[in-house]
Amino acid sequence: MKTILLILLLVVSAPHSSVDLLHKMHSRYHGHWHKTFHFIQETERYRNDSLIRSETWHEALSYPYNFRIDITEPANGNSYICNKDSSWRFKNGQLVNSSSHVNEFVFLLGGMYYYPFDSMLAHFTALGFATDKYHHSTWKGKPVYVLGADKDDEHSNQLWIDKEMLVPVRYLKYDDTSKEEAIFEGHIRLAGCWVETKAIFYSNGHLLQVEKYHDCVVNDSIDKRVFDPALFGKYYWYKK
Repeated sequence: MKTILLILLLVVSAPHSSVDLLHKMHSRYHGHWHKTFHFIQETERYRNDSLIRSETWHEALSYPYNFRIDITEPANGNSYICNKDSSWRFKNGQLVNSSSHVNEFVFLLGGMYYYPFDSMLAHFTALGFATDKYHHSTWKGKPVYVLGADKDDEHSNQLWIDKEMLVPVRYLKYDDTSKEEAIFEGHIRLAGCWVETKAIFYSNGHLLQVEKYHDCVVNDSIDKRVFDPALFGKYYWYKK
């Protein structure tokens, strides 16, 4: 009898559309997602599926939109800063590029839980996800919800969500000439939420980058000035 009741509960609580799925995710994590996340990343860069470079990166996030990467050691001054809808790149301590750019992974991997549901839903639409498309599938032997597609091989922007953890495990983005794919795995539970410890990126089917995270810390105090490009070089979050 308990087994039957559990099955019925799962059926009733299962989302029936992408909007239902997003509402389920938002209900679980809104107000509960960690405020900050920092880690050390071992980065492998590939060209034509061959390893060309390995580096250690230091990364910090302050949700919903602040993100910083420091490539190798801070003294080298090679960094990327994302703040709201803009980004800046520094090389050897000098600004080399700035642009209007929203880092959608910061949003998809945690930032979205800091927005009211209607705003979160609108943001998904702005990112090109068809919230009227949805189906069930499996990914690496585990059941997933698929937001943005009616079938697995559809050429549309998609987010694959683990049914148990309710976090993204696969991302697909298409345009007229390219297919971008990201895979998130090795999740660990920190402060009641799940964070990935490995990310793999592909471009048009070719391996582009592999990231492995360690020394993962959430809800640590991070000085917001480290995300201000005007103060670059004066403040830094990572200490050995």
